[in-house]
Amino acid sequence: MKREIIRTADGSTTIHLPEWDEHYHSKHGAIQEAKHVFIQNGLSLFAGKSIAILEIGFGTGLNAFITYIESQKLNIDVDYVGVEAYPVAPEEIASMNYVNELNASDEKTIFDVMHTAPWEEKISISNTFSLTKRQQFFDAIDDVETFALIYFDAFGYRVQPELWSTEIFQKMYNALKPKGILVTYAARGVVKRSMIEVGFTVEKLPGPPGKREMFRASKN
Repeated sequence: MKREIIRTADGSTTIHLPEWDEHYHSKHGAIQEAKHVFIQNGLSLFAGKSIAILEIGFGTGLNAFITYIESQKLNIDVDYVGVEAYPVAPEEIASMNYVNELNASDEKTIFDVMHTAPWEEKISISNTFSLTKRQQFFDAIDDVETFALIYFDAFGYRVQPELWSTEIFQKMYNALKPKGILVTYAARGVVKRSMIEVGFTVEKLPGPPGKREMFRASKN
């Protein structure tokens, strides 16, 4: 499938798949979306704590990199697990402009290490941030009460509805600790129904730029 690098509305880059007309991050602003959905409505709720995070769709590493930066400000120790079935190519990663757009030149080495680190191996990014990248299909996830927070950043329901099924959300529910939360950019009714079916309590929140709403789901 053809892949191309594009610049989104906030100046940050993402990968576009023309055949699906799908993007790895919002065309309305990759960085804005990551900060709004995953940091403001997810990570920030755990200030001052030590947590494990599961990311569904490691992709370009943008969410992981922003989480590293913001976790330092919020005094959060993070054990980060990123799941990705099809790792992004090194030349594509080299085309991402996140370090510059985030004014994070001091952290460029961290971004590079996140992508050069071996898969299936837990590494220490810093004294307060560890990273494990797992090359795995989402339906093979079998963690049980491991994570306090899940970033659900799969490709959209329009192109891959199977990634938003009741079966997948059951795996997400199982993977969360009690009182854990899942945040996603999605806000479709069919997604909400699947979440509720497996036991989640679902909130509809204001969405990032270009999207009216998003979901945050809590495990009771």
